[in-house]
Amino acid sequence: MYPLAPSSLSLALAAAFSSGGALAQLADNTADAADPRTLGAVEVRAGGAAGGNPYAAGAAAGPSAATRTETPLREVPQAVRVVPRQLIEDLSATRLDDTLDYVSGISRQHGLGGLWDNFAVRGFAGSDETGNAYLVNGFVGNRGYSAPRDTANTERIEFLKGPSAALYGSGEPGGTVNVVTKKPRFTPGYGIELGAGSHDRRRAAADLTGPLGGGLAYRLNLATEDNGSFRDFVGTRRTLVAPALTWALGDRTVLNYEGEFSRYRTPFDRGIPAVAGRLGGVPVSRFLGEPSDGDMALDTRTHQFTADHQLSDDWRLRAGVSHKDGTFDGFSSEASGVRADDRTVWRQRRFRDYRSHDTGLQAEIAGRFATGGLAHDVLAGAESYRYALRQNLLRVNPSAAAPYAIDLYDPVYGGAQPALRPSTDTDEHQRNNAVFLQDQIGLTARWKLMAGVRIDRFHQDLRNLRTGGAAQQAHTATSPRLGVTYIASEALSLYASASRSFRPNAGSDRLGNAFDPESGRALETGLKWQSADQRLAGAMALFQIAKRNVLTTDLADAGFSTAAGEVRSRGLEADLAGALDRNWRVSANAAYTDAQVTRDAALAPGTRLRNVPRVSGSLLLVREDALADGSRYGVGGGLVHVGRRTADVTGSLDLPAYSTVRLLGYWQATRNARLSLDVHNLFDKTYYASSYSSVWIAPGAPRTVTARLQYRFR
Repeated sequence: MYPLAPSSLSLALAAAFSSGGALAQLADNTADAADPRTLGAVEVRAGGAAGGNPYAAGAAAGPSAATRTETPLREVPQAVRVVPRQLIEDLSATRLDDTLDYVSGISRQHGLGGLWDNFAVRGFAGSDETGNAYLVNGFVGNRGYSAPRDTANTERIEFLKGPSAALYGSGEPGGTVNVVTKKPRFTPGYGIELGAGSHDRRRAAADLTGPLGGGLAYRLNLATEDNGSFRDFVGTRRTLVAPALTWALGDRTVLNYEGEFSRYRTPFDRGIPAVAGRLGGVPVSRFLGEPSDGDMALDTRTHQFTADHQLSDDWRLRAGVSHKDGTFDGFSSEASGVRADDRTVWRQRRFRDYRSHDTGLQAEIAGRFATGGLAHDVLAGAESYRYALRQNLLRVNPSAAAPYAIDLYDPVYGGAQPALRPSTDTDEHQRNNAVFLQDQIGLTARWKLMAGVRIDRFHQDLRNLRTGGAAQQAHTATSPRLGVTYIASEALSLYASASRSFRPNAGSDRLGNAFDPESGRALETGLKWQSADQRLAGAMALFQIAKRNVLTTDLADAGFSTAAGEVRSRGLEADLAGALDRNWRVSANAAYTDAQVTRDAALAPGTRLRNVPRVSGSLLLVREDALADGSRYGVGGGLVHVGRRTADVTGSLDLPAYSTVRLLGYWQATRNARLSLDVHNLFDKTYYASSYSSVWIAPGAPRTVTARLQYRFR
């Protein structure tokens, strides 16, 4: 274990709650948006009046994740797409993964049978083992191992395109995702949800909120789910308990606590292989693991504390601490290759026992002032985290003497299982300290300049407990960004930006030296538009991103890597979201992404990055109207298209393009009761959603029908 020592944690909590004063007493908020007393939330402000754009973030006050200040999105020199609660409801989305197709430039990566969320933004994915890092209320949310994120306590999801290292530090240059959770409200509200669907799907959820007296309000989100699957022997069980408290200490200070306790169980499912370089021969339902291995277990416990203090009308202080413990363990049997007869699969058997501890601290001051005829909106802050990961892996690889095999077309389960041997036993400690500064300058009423920089000092210690080896590295990274926005009119703004990013490379080269960190450079230009009534908004962006020091094979010793690779992504994205008129709402996007290797010791230049289609897009249309009895209904449909993608890092196999259709409908029988029906993959299209290699390919779900009943008590 490597969490903060008790004395350090006590100091962190004291710092987070040290500001005094009291927050102004505000009228109770009866809308679904967060109560305005919850200043600690990191939220996007999309602009527009309440009841305006149904697919925008709404008018809730709070700092924007794109700038960590209250900046209208049209002034931000960066592409930002917000998936609000309304769109989450229309999609019947219960996981973060369910929303990815409705944002331009997002591509699915192999999630190991649904064990965690894994996606690429503008072609850049994170670790193969843990996926792309994302934020929860501005804190890193999935450092270590985390189960697929449930939306029961999600208010909105913010997709911030391009590097965000100038504010958030280490990360992929393609973009960052920030999940904003539901906040306590000072007016009572109680709701329940029951759902059922194909493959024995069952789900129940509850959302409870209200005042507790003395300036204190609570929120409690609960969810439990039990699903079968179109995959043989595969099912999932999940539970989420998410309590939250807001305490208004008078008229200037707010304290927030948010907890998440998640439990997830599912077999380790790598998917199916291609046979002789072809897909389609193996049934998409075929499971190549061992049912007797049982479930993998993912458990996470997260706590976030924040304190906001309004120093004056123009200046505020914010401090926070986040702590997360995670565990990931269980047995698995995983395909390692298809033999020459094109039907026998050799398998590895593994046992994983992984433990992680992550503690992060944030403190910042933000304010506005004018000097020399220029308006400044400044932000200065510091951030620190301590992270520990213990990985113990037992494994046995197949051989001719002990192939641990299974027949692709006539599988027989329950055979003798080989004894496991120690493989990996590591103890990794990371620590990072950073400071950042940002200034948004109003040059004129129409011209806005943003300049920011962050300096990170990163340390990593990795000990191999099995061999006695050790590796250490320490790096300092400077991440600047510069952007300019021109407000052409109330409807249109144009912007351009340049930024840099970094991401440490774990491990060491053949000489025992730590790798240089990855470094990214990005250029972006675009436009943002909104209708005169602010009910419909669109954006378009043109970008180019290059990343250096990507790990590649060391030609002097193929058993090691060297930080010498380069990759590049360039493309064009467009998004449109909102209301076409009083009855129709729309969400549409399209993207062209050319993501490829530009230099590598083993791969040819031009090799495309795995799972990233050149062309992708989606469309969702929903019509809502009233019936004669005064109740309301909604009907709609959607189309998702994903182009051809390479299935592995070498480009030896492509996944075919696919298009799926969905239908949805709901009946708002009363103000409090709603019944909805969703049909995904209406025409039962066979497709392959993502892959890790030609042996591990994840088939997409067939036609799936889900019904939900939601009831609000007040």
